[in-house]
Amino acid sequence: MKILCLMLLIFFCIFTWMIFYKTARLMSRLDEMLDSAVSGTFQESGYREDMLSRLEAKMYRYLSVNRQNQREMVKERDAVKTLVSDISHQTKTPVANMLLYAQLLQENESLDREAEKIAGLIEAQAEKLHFLLQSLIRISRLENGILTVLPRENRVQELLDGLVCPAEAGVKGVKYQIKGNAKELSAFFDRKWTLEALQNLVDNGVKYTPGGGNVTVSVQEYEMFIRIDVRDTGIGISEEETARIFGRFYRSPRVQDEKGVGLGLYLTRAILSRQGGYVKVSSVLEEGSVFSMFLPKEPMADMGQG
Repeated sequence: MKILCLMLLIFFCIFTWMIFYKTARLMSRLDEMLDSAVSGTFQESGYREDMLSRLEAKMYRYLSVNRQNQREMVKERDAVKTLVSDISHQTKTPVANMLLYAQLLQENESLDREAEKIAGLIEAQAEKLHFLLQSLIRISRLENGILTVLPRENRVQELLDGLVCPAEAGVKGVKYQIKGNAKELSAFFDRKWTLEALQNLVDNGVKYTPGGGNVTVSVQEYEMFIRIDVRDTGIGISEEETARIFGRFYRSPRVQDEKGVGLGLYLTRAILSRQGGYVKVSSVLEEGSVFSMFLPKEPMADMGQG
């Protein structure tokens, strides 16, 4: 009986050791496979009728398809880069000439009033076309990685100091002001792109605020973010539209007569999302809106990518 128990114990130990050995071998091989997959050097070994070999074959097929997809993405991105560059180059001169000729027509004293009006309309449409093309080019470059957002730690006050009061504010009699002091506050953002995003919010605030109204920029610090509010006393946004205004080319039916192509807010959201921030809006019809830009106080692992 003792001998039988001893033999069973020995058999159990051998069996346990074999299981442990196979498991350790499998885990070691899986670790090697993952390391080689990460480094891009994975190669399938000779095929055998076992689980590890089947796993190797599946991983090899997956990585092969993934590498092919990456190559196709690189080709497509290069094609988009070329297309954007061509569009930017080919349209710059014709649009500039259209604007120049329209301005020369308006300066011609021999034109009658109707001709002057038509020349003014041509200039306005040329300016709109120029703005549309430049906006589309910026968005395309941003989305396709031709231009990247590179967040770094910057002083928030420098961002505010870079804002320009739209000339429209003076013409309409809209009071524009920056409240508070942000000299001690810093956040992680790309200064150039983020300034463009914030300027979009200020320009919109002035555009949709009637004469005698106010547009105010203020800053508030939170634990993880710096919040910059652009508050206006303009026409406001309906509740059902607040989820749509950040969409590409969306414009409210109530503002179709105003200049614009519906890309400013879309670009603002795209810029902020690529550096770990975000934008939101709260609004009441006929009372005004508050657009809030949130900038991260700490760098994030994937900031600036894409």
